[in-house]
Amino acid sequence: MPDIDRERAWLLTVDGAPQSYVDLDEPTYLEFEYARRLGHVLDTVAEPGRALDVVHLGGGALTLPRYLAATRPGSRQDVVEADRGLLDLVVEHLPLPAGAGVDLHAADARAWLENAPDGRADVLVADVFGGSRVPAHLTTLAYAQEAERVLRGDGVYLANLADAAPFGFLRSQLATFAAVFEELVMIAEPGVLRGRRFGNAVLVAAHRPLDTAALARRVASDAFPARLEHGPALRDFTGDAAPVHDENAVPSPEPPQGAFGIG
Repeated sequence: MPDIDRERAWLLTVDGAPQSYVDLDEPTYLEFEYARRLGHVLDTVAEPGRALDVVHLGGGALTLPRYLAATRPGSRQDVVEADRGLLDLVVEHLPLPAGAGVDLHAADARAWLENAPDGRADVLVADVFGGSRVPAHLTTLAYAQEAERVLRGDGVYLANLADAAPFGFLRSQLATFAAVFEELVMIAEPGVLRGRRFGNAVLVAAHRPLDTAALARRVASDAFPARLEHGPALRDFTGDAAPVHDENAVPSPEPPQGAFGIG
């Protein structure tokens, strides 16, 4: 769907729900709040302009690959999207710029990850939703271990998740990734964290300290400010949640009707 306010901007919807937003003339413009938060993390994981090797699980309209190609030229990016028809649609109607350095793979995210070599990526971005839910097989300890293996020693994992109070799913994801990575950060709107509504939360995991001060300033200055949680506060939020294993994994909760609607 075209955006009447921006000449070459497009909204991609899947089953009526907003999925991606792209401005072909301004690839650094990130319309969705969660995408801006992921963008802030991508801006702070390395010095400005440094090229990175990045794996994206979930393709959508290739919003973040375009963003990285513009902000970190020379980056090598792999996009893994299970829906080949969606990839074909995006490539036809919203083509990537020449020399973007983005390779597209029509494959299941976990299966592709399990076949990827060790230490392939500086950053791994997971934004995979089957319909409106994160698939169960992308929530487990075995999956987190595969992600950690594919990342380099100083690599960073980012995931777009969604939940609401009492946060059973989100807490289980924090526990799962805390069992694999030494450092965790969570970014979400205060209203979501207070249990007022269903919403997105960005999970960041690494084996090295993250620039939480810079990241907190960025997310707090957005039009819809977010809060960054880490350290003891995040451990308190996680509570006694346990890591998820393949045999007991479930998808993320179904959003309430209209939670991510248009307009």
